[in-house]
Amino acid sequence: MNVLSIIIVSFNARDDLMACLLSLKKGPPSVAHDVVVVDNASTDGSAEAAERIPGVRVVRMGRNAGFSAANNAGIRESRGELVLLLNSDTLVPPGALDRLIEHLRATREAAVAGPRLVDAEGRPELSFGRMIGPRAEWERKRTLRWIDRQSAAALDWLRHETSREAFVDWVSGACLLVYRADAEAAGLLDERFFLYTEDVDFCHSIRRLGRKILFTPAAEITHLRGRSRASQPQASNAAYRRSQLAFYQKHHRWAVPLLRLYLWGKGERIS
Repeated sequence: MNVLSIIIVSFNARDDLMACLLSLKKGPPSVAHDVVVVDNASTDGSAEAAERIPGVRVVRMGRNAGFSAANNAGIRESRGELVLLLNSDTLVPPGALDRLIEHLRATREAAVAGPRLVDAEGRPELSFGRMIGPRAEWERKRTLRWIDRQSAAALDWLRHETSREAFVDWVSGACLLVYRADAEAAGLLDERFFLYTEDVDFCHSIRRLGRKILFTPAAEITHLRGRSRASQPQASNAAYRRSQLAFYQKHHRWAVPLLRLYLWGKGERIS
């Protein structure tokens, strides 16, 4: 029986998907594992290319069902004791998944572990944080703006925060390792979130069970983020806003009118 099931959701990302799968082939985890690619009705030959790689199983959704629904389909189609949600735009170096598994297993109170994510130049990503709420979201976006502006103080803070292991409220779904039993107890991912914030909500559901979320820099994964958003900025922004509204409707209902007013002021009409 496989110890680890690696679930990769793909939508028209053939080149990134092939690079991700190749990285897993070059440096596979030492534990018994399987790789499941869930294809959201790609039209670029992604599914066909993935099917030609030995050991990779492809689940075809038949439609673009979104990130949460596709991950759930992959989880249900696999049997590993551990489940890794992995973005198609990631590169996994040898040994990284073994270290991630090791640190999760060594932390008995943790159900989830997320690695240090870095970009192609090795710069760290703020891939974890506090539970989303009006104040926490404003503070995070302010921090990210300073990071994007290459503020020396913000970059020093980022390097410090991403160099220490800690319990956090959530880790990025770009690379998220979870015990299957905990994922199932939490009800898997909430399919109301088509894209964005599903990882925050999923981690919240697991924390409500009394379990913890671990960020560990012991494992490092390259995340070539922002490619799909850059290629389809309007569609990506609309998806983000719909998930943001759904998240506030679920967790901070009182703030939904204020959020809608804010979006109206920006000229954004989200149904």
